[in-house]
Formats: sequence, C-alpha cells, structure tokens
Amino acid sequence: VHLVESGGGLVQAGGSLRLSCAASGSVFSIKSMGWFRQAPGKERELVARLSDGGGTKYGDSVKGRFTISGDNADVDLHMNNLQPEDTAIYYCAAGEWDGDYGRVLYKYWGQGTQVTVSS
Repeated sequence: VHLVESGGGLVQAGGSLRLSCAASGSVFSIKSMGWFRQAPGKERELVARLSDGGGTKYGDSVKGRFTISGDNADVDLHMNNLQPEDTAIYYCAAGEWDGDYGRVLYKYWGQGTQVTVSS
C-alpha cells in the first residue's frame, strides 16, 4: 500500500485547511485510515481515524474542530479553527488487521505534510 498526502501549509490562527490522502496498491486489505501528527519534541499522536465500518475516532484536542471523511482508499481531514498548537507534521496512515495482535495495526505511512499555524 502506497500513501500520497496533499494539502497542508501555512495558515493564521482561526483558519482552515484540508489534508487529503490517496492510497494505492492492495487497498482491499485496509481496515482503517487515519491521520496522526508529530510536533517538535513531542510524540506522534492520533488526530483522527476512520474505520471501514464508518466509525470515527478523534483526539481530544481536535474534537469539534476537525472532521475525517472518505473511505479505505481516500481520506480527507478537514481542519477548522486551527490554533498554533496544531502546528505539526501530519501523517496519513493505513491499517490492516493483524491476527497475531488481534487488532488493526497502522502498517503503512505517508511521507508527512507540514501544517503551520501562526498566531
């Protein structure tokens, strides 16, 4: 599975951006698509994920501001009311079921796209 991200960039606080991710290859095996982010000096964290059944999950800091949409081959992240603390590299990820662990593991990652929010 190969993931290509687009979007991102520089925006002022309160503004909006949309990130897009397109998957190619063995997309039939994908059970979940998600967006993660990593800010300098911080660990990578979940922003939002979308499961093949349509379920969604959001990180606490983005609830009510970000929306994930799409399917198991293409997923968008709509980001509203962006704040300086949202500044990070955002990564798209695709998850497959792992029988050994008994859960979905995010095995495929995009190259990352920078989002910078100025105050």
